Amino acid sequence: MTDKTMHRDRAVKLALIAVMAATVEVGKLALAFIPNVEIVTLLCATFGFVFGWSGLVATYIFVLLECFVWGFNTWVLTYVIYWPLVTFTFMLLGRRNFNNRFVATLIAVTLTAFFGVLSSLVDTGLLSGFWDRFWYRFSIIYVRGLSFYLTQIICNLLLFLLVFKPLTDYIDKVCPARFRSLRSQKKGKEAMPCDGIGTLTKSDVSQQKQSSDDDGSDSK
Repeated sequence: MTDKTMHRDRAVKLALIAVMAATVEVGKLALAFIPNVEIVTLLCATFGFVFGWSGLVATYIFVLLECFVWGFNTWVLTYVIYWPLVTFTFMLLGRRNFNNRFVATLIAVTLTAFFGVLSSLVDTGLLSGFWDRFWYRFSIIYVRGLSFYLTQIICNLLLFLLVFKPLTDYIDKVCPARFRSLRSQKKGKEAMPCDGIGTLTKSDVSQQKQSSDDDGSDSK
C-alpha cells in the first residue's frame, strides 16, 4: 500500500467516524418528540458491530455533541457510561462474527433495562456521597420513570428483532473491507492486515495496486 493510499484511507475513515456520530445525533433529535422512542441504541450497536473501535470513537463524539446541545447535568455521567458500553458490547460480538438476531435482541433488551437502573442510580446521587435513605429514594425515582423505561425496552425489542441483522448485513456488504472491523470478512476471501485501518481482502489489495498503477501512469 502506497503512502498516498494510506493517507486517503485514513481521511476516509475519519470522515466515516464523523458521519456515524452525526447519524446518531440526528437520529436522536429526529425522535426526541416521542418520549423514550429512540434509535440510538440500534445505531451504536450497529456501528460497534461493524466498525469496531471506529464506532466506539463515534459514540464518544456523539456524547460530546449531546453536551453541546443540552448542556451538562447528571445525565452526562449516564451517557458516558451507557452508550460506549452498548457500542463496546456489540463490538465484541462483531469481532466474533456472531450475528444471531435473537441473541442480539436479548443483549439489547438487557442493556436497555440496565439504562433505567443506571440513570436512576445517577439521579439518586450515586457519586454524591449522600447515602441517607438511598435505596428508598432510588426506588421512587425508578418507579417514576418505569413507564418510560418500558417504552424504551419495547422499542429496542422490535428494532433489534426486525432491523439489526438486515442493517449490519447491508453495511457489511456495501462498505469496503478496509474500513470495517475485523469481523467483517466475507466468506471465501482471505483477510490481510491493514496497519490499523481495518481489514484488507485480496480483492482490495488488487484494487489498490491497480489504483496505484493508474496514479503512476497519470504522473508520467
